[in-house]
Amino acid sequence: MAEAMIREPLAASHDLKSTIVASVRGLLGEAKAPIALHEPDFAGQEWNYVKDCIDTGWVSSVGSYVDRFERQISDFTGCGHAIATSNGTSALHICLLLAGVVAGDEVLVPTLTFVATTNAIAYAQAAPHFVDSEEVSLGVDAEKLEAHLRVIAHVRDGVCMNRLTGAPIRALVVMHVFGHPADIEGLIELARRWNLVLIEDAAESLGSYYGGRHTGNFGRIAALSFNGNKIVTTGGGGAILTNDPVLGKRAKHLTTTARVAHRWNFEHDEIGYNYRMPNINAALGCAQFERLPTMLQQKRNLAACYEKAFADVKGVRFLREPPGTSSNYWLNAIVLDKRISPCRDDVLGALNESGYGSRPLWTLMHKLPMFRACPRMDLALAEAMEARLINLPSSAKLGA
Repeated sequence: MAEAMIREPLAASHDLKSTIVASVRGLLGEAKAPIALHEPDFAGQEWNYVKDCIDTGWVSSVGSYVDRFERQISDFTGCGHAIATSNGTSALHICLLLAGVVAGDEVLVPTLTFVATTNAIAYAQAAPHFVDSEEVSLGVDAEKLEAHLRVIAHVRDGVCMNRLTGAPIRALVVMHVFGHPADIEGLIELARRWNLVLIEDAAESLGSYYGGRHTGNFGRIAALSFNGNKIVTTGGGGAILTNDPVLGKRAKHLTTTARVAHRWNFEHDEIGYNYRMPNINAALGCAQFERLPTMLQQKRNLAACYEKAFADVKGVRFLREPPGTSSNYWLNAIVLDKRISPCRDDVLGALNESGYGSRPLWTLMHKLPMFRACPRMDLALAEAMEARLINLPSSAKLGA
């Protein structure tokens, strides 16, 4: 009897591995060379624009391509102000400072996120307070967070206070996981009731919409990323988004070492940050933006093909965009049923050995050594998803 019980999971693991690999191979073809999880696509004017920077000598943080790139971001997202930065982490750091986060504060943040989100909170000398996610979008669970706050927090003199730690809870960071917009309406209402500043970590969601409105337009301020693995890349880069002109002006000031404008003097009126995006990186981004609609369509084509490929695979669910949203499907994902989640690493091994770059979720933030002592709510859903989710090759050109 015991021997039969051992053979059954082993057989199930083998069958699942074979089925998933076959489904991916049927869509992407035989991997004659390794197929990356996500790689940039340079098929436009990238070389010409970067060469122009080199030829003219405008390669640093001042230049026409930076201004042009910021206009492209603003026009595409519909956000009033876009400030290009050196990377997405620096953008989020400034977002937190502009939200009024100071040393000793707590910031509500999903444990299901990339480490940069939480690192930025530490840079502001605040404490991450980890919250759980919901299964549809993988974004923050508004209802569960509401119940948590009713138990541990109260609003005193307009400030949300943690009864257990005595610290102010200043802000809520919402992350749009893999490009899927979070339950933003519910989170806006929660932030209003608890006097929290809503910040959107939109690093992965360029080209994603909630109710027809681009992500990054719902919080007081938001951050984008243009890292090498994003749909639009500047090599390394990010941007701050806001519809508040005062915050937009201050964001530009802080990211430009807080320099006071003068023809030749270098005067600075507060501690600032050397966070501006170089012109040569912005040049790359300008060329990428010209092809963004095409790449977004390719991403959606690929997602539709994945959904079809896994429609009849038992025990596997393709992660679809939430109702009422349009996702950029930055990373495609499948979710294994709970009963077969122990097979996850076997599946990952089989996919990567077959040449299909795949990965699990990030290690949850509350499990990392530097954040283990931070406050948290019950994180059952995030922990369950960590054990069950697999990302699949998602480069735009795969959907061409």
